[in-house]
Amino acid sequence: MKQNLEYEKRKYVIMAAAVFLVAVFIARLVVLQLMTDEYKAYADSNAFLHSMQYPARGAIYDRNGELVVFDEPSYDINFIPNEVTELDTLDFCNALNITKEQFLKRMEEVRDRRKNPGYSKYTQQVFMTQLSQEETGVFQEKLFKFPGFTILRRSVRKYNYHSAAHLLGNVAEVSPKDMEEDDYYMRGDLIGKQGVERSYEKYLRGQKGEEILLRDAHGRIQGHYQDGEFDSPAIPGKNLKLSIDMNLQMLGERLMQGKIGAIVAIEPSTGEVLCMVSAPSFDPQLLIGRQRGQNHTQLSLDNRKPLLNRAIMGTYPPGSTFKTAQALTFLEENVIDPETTLYPCYHGFVFGGLRVGCHGHGSPLSLIPAISTSCNGYFCWGLYRMLGNNKYENPQAALTVWKDHMVDQGFGYKLGTDLPGEQRGFIPNSEFYTKALGNRWNGLSIISISIGQGEILATPLQIANLGATIANRGYFYTPHVVKEIEDNSLDSIYVTPRSTNIQRIYYDDVVEGMRSAATVGTCRSLLGILPGIEACGKTGTAQNRGKDHSVFMGFAPMNNPEIAIAVYVENGGFGATFGVPIGGLMMDMYLHGELSPSNQALADRIASQEIFYGDEAR
Repeated sequence: MKQNLEYEKRKYVIMAAAVFLVAVFIARLVVLQLMTDEYKAYADSNAFLHSMQYPARGAIYDRNGELVVFDEPSYDINFIPNEVTELDTLDFCNALNITKEQFLKRMEEVRDRRKNPGYSKYTQQVFMTQLSQEETGVFQEKLFKFPGFTILRRSVRKYNYHSAAHLLGNVAEVSPKDMEEDDYYMRGDLIGKQGVERSYEKYLRGQKGEEILLRDAHGRIQGHYQDGEFDSPAIPGKNLKLSIDMNLQMLGERLMQGKIGAIVAIEPSTGEVLCMVSAPSFDPQLLIGRQRGQNHTQLSLDNRKPLLNRAIMGTYPPGSTFKTAQALTFLEENVIDPETTLYPCYHGFVFGGLRVGCHGHGSPLSLIPAISTSCNGYFCWGLYRMLGNNKYENPQAALTVWKDHMVDQGFGYKLGTDLPGEQRGFIPNSEFYTKALGNRWNGLSIISISIGQGEILATPLQIANLGATIANRGYFYTPHVVKEIEDNSLDSIYVTPRSTNIQRIYYDDVVEGMRSAATVGTCRSLLGILPGIEACGKTGTAQNRGKDHSVFMGFAPMNNPEIAIAVYVENGGFGATFGVPIGGLMMDMYLHGELSPSNQALADRIASQEIFYGDEAR
C-alpha cells in the first residue's frame, strides 16, 4: 500500500515536470515567433537585402528663380555586422584612408546601444558618411574583399552663393534625440539643423524608398524580390522658392563687412523678407561634409559670434526709430494731435532731475517736425502726459494701454517668422516697474522708454516690421522668408494681415514726418542716394555702454511702397553715419536692380570701413 502511494506521488512529479517543460518550450516559441524579430531578421538577412533608397532633398531658389541650394552626390559606407566574418583590417583602413584606431572606435560606437538605439547585428549599420566620389573610388575597387560592406549613394548640400548662411541654415547627421522624436530617421540620416533647412525639414527631406534584393547562399545579389513588386521608390523633397533677393542679400553682406549688426528688408504688401543680413557671417559651405564639426567648433569659439543670427536673435534698444510707434500711440489715445506743441527742449532739457540731450533744431515743435528732427523732448513729454492723464485710473493702467499698443505694433513678443530661434525682445509692463521701483514710480521714473531706451529691447526684424506697418498705414503680414512651397500653400499666418488697431489717418501724419526726415531732417542724405524716389526714414542713435549704435528704419517709395528696411550697426555712432547710407543703398539696389556709379563708390567706401571700439575691431 505504501509502495503504491510513493509510486503515485512519483508519477505526479514526472507529469508536472513534463508539463513544465512543454510550457517552457511553448513560451519560447511564442517569444521567438511573436515577440521578437531576431531570428526573422537573421533569416531575412540570409535571403534578402533591404536597400534603403534615399530621396533627393528639395532645392532652394531665390525670389527671382536663381538656384541657391541643391544636392550633389555623396556616399555612405554601410555594413551588416553578422556578415563581417573575415576582414583584412589594414587593407580596409588603407582603402578608406583611416587609421586602425579610427576603425575600432567606430565599430565600438556602432555596437553601443545608447549611441545607436536601433542596433542589430543582422541589419545594415552606418560605418562612414558623406564621402565624395574620389574618396570612395579605391574602396569601390576593393569592395569584393570586404564581405558585409556596401556603398550607398546619398547626397550632400551644395551652395551656389557664399551668402545667407544664417537664413539658409544647414544639415547634419541626426542626433539620438532627433531619432527619438521622429521614427523617420535612422542613424546616419541627415536633418536640417538651422534656418530654412530646419523650419521646412518635412517638406525638403522627401520620403525614403526601399529595394528588396534576393541573395544566394554566398550572399551574392540575384535580383529584385518578386521582380520588384514590393520595392518602393524614393519620393524627392519639395523645392522651395525664397522671398530673398540674393543680389540684395550679397550687397547687404558686403556693406556689413568689418561690422557687427544686421539688415532686414521686407516687402510691405506681402510680409516677404527681401534680405536678412547678420554680421559677421560665414560661408555656408563650411558646415557641410565631414569637416562640419571642426568648422562649427572654430566658428563657435569666435568672440564676435558669427553663428548668431542677429536679425532675429539679437535684441537691442531701438533708439529713436521707436518714436514713430510712440507718435501713433499718443495720437490714437488723444494725448496729442498733429498740431500739438510740447515743452521746448533747446538742444536738451532737465526732466524731473534727469538731463535729456537733444539735437540742434528749433523749439517748441509740433509732431511732424518733431519726427523729422528726432526731438527727444517731444516724445518724453508725450509719454509723461499719457501716464498722468486723468483718462486712466492711474499710471499703471495707462502703461498697460501703452504696452498693448506696442504689442499690436509688433513688439514684445515673437512675430512668428518661419525661422527657428526668433527672440521676443522686451516691452516692460506696470508689474515689472512695481517690482523694480516699488509703488511710487511715475512718468518721470521711466521716461527713457519713450525714446527707445531704458528697458526697451527689439530685434532688427521687429524694427523692419514697424517700417512695413507704417508703409501699409496700419497693418502688417507676419514676416517670412519662404515665398512658395512646391505643390503646397503657405501657412495662413503668412497671408493674413494683422491690424495695429490704430486709425489710418494717424499713419498719414507719421509718414509725413518720416518723409520730412528724408528731405530736411536727420535722414536727408537719402536725397542724394535716392534721387527721384520719395523715400521715408527715421534715424536712431541707441545709447550703449560703449559707443552708440547706429540705427535706421525706413521705406520707399512713400506711396505704394515696395521695400521697408531696418539697419542696425553696433557701435556705429549716429544713425546718419552708417544706418542711413546703408539703408539708402539697399533701397536703391532693390528698386533699380543696380547701384548708380556714385552709389557704387559710396558702397565701396562703406564696405571698406571697419568699426573700432576701444583697441579692437568690432
